[in-house]
Amino acid sequence: MIKKTTFSAIVIVLTFTLFYCNRPDINKFTIAFYNVENLFDTINDEGVRDGGFTPESKLNWNGEKYQRKLESIAKVMSAIDGQDLPAIIGLAEIENAGVLKDLINKTNLSTGKYQFTHYQSPDERGIDVALLYREDYFKPLFSKAYGVHFPFDEDDRTRDMLYVKGVTALKDTLHIMVDHWPSRYGGKEKSEPKRKFVASVVRKVVDSIFNTNQQANIIIMGDLNDNPVDASVSEILKAKKPGNIIRHNELYNLALSKFENGEGTLYWKSWDLFDQVIVSGNILDDNMKLNLDPREIQIVKEDWMLFQRDDGVKVPSRTAGRNSYYGGYSDHLPVYIMFKAD
Repeated sequence: MIKKTTFSAIVIVLTFTLFYCNRPDINKFTIAFYNVENLFDTINDEGVRDGGFTPESKLNWNGEKYQRKLESIAKVMSAIDGQDLPAIIGLAEIENAGVLKDLINKTNLSTGKYQFTHYQSPDERGIDVALLYREDYFKPLFSKAYGVHFPFDEDDRTRDMLYVKGVTALKDTLHIMVDHWPSRYGGKEKSEPKRKFVASVVRKVVDSIFNTNQQANIIIMGDLNDNPVDASVSEILKAKKPGNIIRHNELYNLALSKFENGEGTLYWKSWDLFDQVIVSGNILDDNMKLNLDPREIQIVKEDWMLFQRDDGVKVPSRTAGRNSYYGGYSDHLPVYIMFKAD
């Protein structure tokens, strides 16, 4: 028979052990972004162009396909670093709060105990951006959706830019922006003014933060529908390549070196790197308790996420296209950055 005092001691040790084993590693902090390609539920909502994703559509978008899409996204997110789920995930092309709830509760992402920040935008396609976060790692303090209204095309409705300010478990304050800039529909040159305009909106928010704090930790992530060298990113947003000299109140594009090496996150005739992470100089200056390592994005490009074309090129395996259902993951690859404590 075990004595009462001995039994109590065993219970205390087991309780402590379980707590310690389940405690998240706050010394590692991963931030990811993923354009998930049309995460729609099966309901046809009035005023939203989601009729292509219903059981009556040519895709026959039913509950089974919807659940497969959710699980596919979760599988990709679980492959980020091979050990743990990201602390923060920015998402593009999600329909509403309902699909976010299903994503974090009805897949293996449920183990991450994610919460989310989302605002319904006026986008004509019915797609929004959102931020998932694990409260053990990051707690939002303030959030806002910045609407985009083109003065030269008042009838065009596009998605908002999401801004979230919060603190990490190690008490670093982060200013996070999740973007999905206007597409190149109609051609790159014809559509470029809209991306430049959105870039100017983001830049104004950045400047307002710097006006308050020159050493602010800013992270901009999203599908910009432009490459790092295009004018909207390099000239309007003023995001440059990290170099030997880093200034706190300037922006640095962690995707630029990957693009220069010919890497990309989506493929149309050639690789483009539209999915980017841009940070303020303070993040690169080793002033945070969490240090960025390495100083560039990582692209998640597992073989099972790819489809081999007839010409031998392996491209992202998409879910659907041109009214045909393929059952893949997304037409974009996700990107991420990783922080580690000193």
